[in-house]
Amino acid sequence: VLKIDTKGENLVAIEFGDSDRAQVGDLVLAIGDPFGVGQTVTSGIVSALARNQVGASDFQFFIQTDAAINPGNSGGALVAMDGRLIGINTSIASPSGGNVGIGFAIPVNMANVVVDGALGGGIKRPWFGASGNAVTSDMMASLGLTRPGGVVIAEIYPDSPATHAGIAKGDVVLSIDGFDVADDQGLRYRIATHRPDANVTVKFSHAGAMRTANVKLTTAPDTGREESTLSGENPFSGAKVANITAALADELQIDYAKRGVVIVGIDARSIAGNVGFQTGDIIRTVNGQKTDTVADLKRNLAPHDGAWLLTVEREGKTMRLTLR
Repeated sequence: VLKIDTKGENLVAIEFGDSDRAQVGDLVLAIGDPFGVGQTVTSGIVSALARNQVGASDFQFFIQTDAAINPGNSGGALVAMDGRLIGINTSIASPSGGNVGIGFAIPVNMANVVVDGALGGGIKRPWFGASGNAVTSDMMASLGLTRPGGVVIAEIYPDSPATHAGIAKGDVVLSIDGFDVADDQGLRYRIATHRPDANVTVKFSHAGAMRTANVKLTTAPDTGREESTLSGENPFSGAKVANITAALADELQIDYAKRGVVIVGIDARSIAGNVGFQTGDIIRTVNGQKTDTVADLKRNLAPHDGAWLLTVEREGKTMRLTLR
């Protein structure tokens, strides 16, 4: 949050709109400084909502627009025709690096949560305590649904808000506060736009029967994280690692049920950085020894001669490495 000394000038702040009211086809303006040429305004329409295959944020839920967005527009405003802010220009999809009419903006309702949290002393992430997969047309009949849509719960955490509300593994979450959810990213977004102590109304299907639950959100438990930066002559030297807690799994969007030790930071100039390890990598074994905790990992990294035999999981795929 920046505080600006206006030196007596009366600056007018833009009003926040409601990005949930945006519809495909709405006229919008994108404001920015493309290629450093100076402040520029371009016009277009909302091309799509709830885009989740962009890869620009941990919450994949973007407004897509064909208003010209180029390098230099990032962080600029996406404005509706009533003059209110509905998004923050973030990224583009382009084979050439220039505008081809596919731009993405963070919905202002998400940005508003971040601003409120920053002004309130820190951003706290609300926790639902369950995750799952999108319901496809091949799955809907077996789940007792008449059309595809919703999120079938694959993992639910003990003592979580979802558990307390009566939601169970195999149930299908259909909507949050009246907004349909089509996949796990949409579910995460609808939860993320609330405060950690908020109540949300969840419509879900249980064995084909429709139910509604009032879920009181909390913050995810974070005991036992034990963050530590590794050093010494080993492949992980320069990596910051931690035990996977519910809070950390939520932050990194990894499955809490996996447990284990995950890399949460990398010094790019370190041994770990040169090897190519990344934030989110889960360290499974070192020289055949399981690494369930940070303490296990440190013990397994005791100095030795010869090759390092490592098993590392990245985005659900297992890599087996031999390093000398």
